Amino acid sequence: MTRPTKLQWLLDDLCSRLGFCLRPEERTRLELAPPEDIDAFANEVLAAEGMDPHDKANRALRGQVLELVAKHLNPQEGRNAV
Repeated sequence: MTRPTKLQWLLDDLCSRLGFCLRPEERTRLELAPPEDIDAFANEVLAAEGMDPHDKANRALRGQVLELVAKHLNPQEGRNAV
């Protein structure tokens, strides 16, 4: 049995904490080819859930996604590259 990667832990946390439980094909796509930075990763998660990441109505939720992504992927650097 293999250990989960940082991306797998992140995707599990997004599901359990924020309800972003991505379809298996979306999850695999993000694991194999993650976006280059945290903002782009958050946008991809929202888009995978059928949301417009640039819609002002989603601003607070996008902020929560960004915070969780940053915590998992770059805790010491904030919003830098993944």
